[in-house]
Amino acid sequence: MKNKMFILGFGAALFLASCSKKETTAETIGSTTDSASVQTPSTDSISKATPTAAGDTSENSLDWNGTYEAVVPCADCPGIKTSLTLNNDKTFSISEEYLDRNSKNQDKGSFEWDTTGSIITLKGKTANYKYKVGENILIQLDMDGKEIDGPNKDLYIFKKK
Repeated sequence: MKNKMFILGFGAALFLASCSKKETTAETIGSTTDSASVQTPSTDSISKATPTAAGDTSENSLDWNGTYEAVVPCADCPGIKTSLTLNNDKTFSISEEYLDRNSKNQDKGSFEWDTTGSIITLKGKTANYKYKVGENILIQLDMDGKEIDGPNKDLYIFKKK
């Protein structure tokens, strides 16, 4: 009797084990996987992907188009009143008025986003500035793409009109 109970218990355990659900992943839906058969994307499909940052970026999550203004420091005048308009089609127009000099520069062109989606670079005839894009602000960067520091750093923050 003990042998019959042992065999019956062992058989039931084998039956239950064979009926357990196997894990599946999104890459192999419809087939079973184990640690030796997990599929990963090929390097060909990775290299064809657009080189942008994952998740929310300034480019894809902020309302960045519009006109921004600031009076940036000037070495030999009280400042440069600057108005920069960014358009949805990645074009811009900029107007720079040198205060107390009766001098004005204007330029138009296109701009590009960096791979992180947070910094733009203007590509104009004379305007080749970089800006970090924030919520209703642009922060002008130095020629190396770093934020300007020092006592006048707040003067390089453009506010959206």
